Amino acid sequence: MRFDYIIAGAGSAGCALANRLSEDPNTKVLLLEAGGRDKSMWIHIPAGFTKTLTDPRVNWLYETKPEATTGNRPIPIPRGKVLGGSSSINGMLYIRGQQRDYDIWAQMGNRGWSFDDVLPYFKKSEDQAHGEDEWHGAGGPLHVSDQTERHEICDAVIAAAESVGIPRNDDVNGASQEGFGYVQLTVQGGKRNSTARAYLDPARTRPNLTVMTLSLAKRVLFEGRKAVGLEFSQHGAENTAFADREVLLCGGAVNSPQLLELSGIGDPDRLGTFDIPLVHALPGVGENLQDHYVTRMSWRVTQNITYNERTKGLSLAREVLRYFGNRTGVLALSGASVVGFVRTREGVETPDVQYHMTPASFGNRKDRALEAKPGMTIAPCQLRPDSRGSIHIESADAFAPPAIRPNFLSEQVDRDTAVAGLEMGRKIMQASALDPYRGEELFPSQELQTYDELLDYARTTGATVYHPVGTCKMGNDPLAVVDSELRVHGVERLRVIDASIMPTLVSGNTNAPTIMIAEKAADLIKHTRY
Repeated sequence: MRFDYIIAGAGSAGCALANRLSEDPNTKVLLLEAGGRDKSMWIHIPAGFTKTLTDPRVNWLYETKPEATTGNRPIPIPRGKVLGGSSSINGMLYIRGQQRDYDIWAQMGNRGWSFDDVLPYFKKSEDQAHGEDEWHGAGGPLHVSDQTERHEICDAVIAAAESVGIPRNDDVNGASQEGFGYVQLTVQGGKRNSTARAYLDPARTRPNLTVMTLSLAKRVLFEGRKAVGLEFSQHGAENTAFADREVLLCGGAVNSPQLLELSGIGDPDRLGTFDIPLVHALPGVGENLQDHYVTRMSWRVTQNITYNERTKGLSLAREVLRYFGNRTGVLALSGASVVGFVRTREGVETPDVQYHMTPASFGNRKDRALEAKPGMTIAPCQLRPDSRGSIHIESADAFAPPAIRPNFLSEQVDRDTAVAGLEMGRKIMQASALDPYRGEELFPSQELQTYDELLDYARTTGATVYHPVGTCKMGNDPLAVVDSELRVHGVERLRVIDASIMPTLVSGNTNAPTIMIAEKAADLIKHTRY
């Protein structure tokens, strides 16, 4: 099997990259995906993401190693194992982050990655329901739409935020991110618009694109330091494919560093522990892990108007009929209805905390089973954590999960921001605009008031928002893994193209930026001479 390009991983980046590279009919592309086809109905029904987060058929179901900074408990790290990758199981929020995020990347020496440089690729990828403007694109593969349903509690939360000095913002992907407003979603016609649907499906009939599912990449093959192919396992059989131009890793922040280490690129001592022959020493592989750590806050609602009641008994039956009748209702909604971006303290130039809010509440602190009684939830997360963790192999076996150690809340500023986010959440939710709806505080509960009590609550109940990045960071410092054209340092014809290349975490959800990275990478590759 010979191709021009081999892409390992058909996720948010891999599907986009496969589409763009195969636009040239003279270019042969192989796309490998360890998971299967995106056939589950829970993938395509927006509210079904609550099912996919725990479904081993479409999810790697990774967990962190227990760490003292977060109560010595494993924290789930869902990652998509299916065509579309995590874009097939995520909450579908379309958020780019702040303009400054990308300007900082450029200031770190990553030429070509300022906001002005990347905005054209955000616009190229986008099919904004409202049409094209200075900030948005129309006609791109990825359909972006507003939430179809407004809710009086959501309106009240936006008004409550305004009453405490936080502006309303109807487009957090526009000129400014700061403020509260309804979410934008990668949803089209009431169905999830994953990269499998947006990018891969339109390209599937191209004769120069080969897609292989249930195909786990095991290691990159080298001639000296030149990547020449990939060894992979499909249905238990070992296979090899060769790339005449490049091997492109799109496994995400967990699987791309794992595959590099399995291929002999990483810290020599670590690789030697597992008798993996060293191809090139890169100590930064698997380091620099960053993620958004979120803590849930919930209140009882005094009226029977929340999503909780609409998912029980006859009400649920009505919602099912409504969804399959016209693709609306509670099943067409995501995990958050409103987002807010807030500065929690003096001296912070741009928002440092993001809130996800929904007129629903959950039965306990761990799962997403809706309560029977009415409730509402708001969940703050720090946007730019200082804490850094790692992801490394624990075995030479490609089927063995790597060790994920995010090191959440290890830095003082992260602890301060976690507590400030909870305090600001209370301030918003206790504003008079919510008086007609607000009942008792369920979590963390009014019993917890001091800094130490709120920090302990964050430590013992917080979780990830599923935004791991940074483990193959872009840059030119000693821990950088790829350069500004996403080429792996020290070897030839090997790139990493996914969220792992982010040197710092963007201030928001990571799916849209990952797709942007793939769009830009496709142009970089097309302009490469071999």
